[in-house]
Amino acid sequence: MEDQLTPTPTHVCPFWVGYLLASPIRKLIDNPDRLIGEHVRPGMTVLDLGCAMGYFSLPMARMVGDAGQVICLDVQERMLRKLEKRAERAGLLSRTERRLVEPDGLGLADLDGAVGFALAFAVMHEIPDQAGALAEVSAALAPGARMLIAEPRGHVNAAAFERTLEHARAAGLRLLDRPQRRGWTALLVKE
Repeated sequence: MEDQLTPTPTHVCPFWVGYLLASPIRKLIDNPDRLIGEHVRPGMTVLDLGCAMGYFSLPMARMVGDAGQVICLDVQERMLRKLEKRAERAGLLSRTERRLVEPDGLGLADLDGAVGFALAFAVMHEIPDQAGALAEVSAALAPGARMLIAEPRGHVNAAAFERTLEHARAAGLRLLDRPQRRGWTALLVKE
C-alpha cells in the first residue's frame, strides 16, 4: 500500500473544488493573514505553488503592496483564468503574475535568488517530481527566504510528509518550525 496518493497528471484538484477553496468561509479555518502574514512583507516577490483560484495569492498580493509581486503557479489554465478575473476585480492584477506550469517542471529559472517567500499549501502531494520541484523553488529563493509547506492529513500521512521534507533538505532548505495546525505543516528556510 502506498504512503500517499500517487501523483499522476490526472491526479489534480478538480476545477470545481477551486470554488470551495476560494470561499470566504474558509477563513475560519485557514486564515491567510494568520498563516502567512508574518512571512510576507511589502516589496517582496513571493511564490504560490498550486495557487488554484488565488485563495492565498490575493491576500499575499495585498501584503506585498505595489512594489511586490506574487508569482502564481498552477497546472490548470482554468484556475489561472479565474484567478486573473478575481485579481482584476480586487484591483490586484498588476501584483500577480500567473504562470501555467507543466507537471514535470515549474519554470522558475528567471527567478534565481529573487523570491522572499514560497507557499505550497496542500499541493506537494500532487507534484510528481517533488525533489525536482523543491530544487527549483530553492534556487528561486533568496538566502534566508522562507517556505511554508502544508499538507492535509486526509491525503498525506506522516511518512509521506517526512519524505517531502527530506527532498526539501536535499534542495538546501532547513527546517525552522512545525507550526501547529490541522494536517502536516513545516516552515523551512533557504540556507
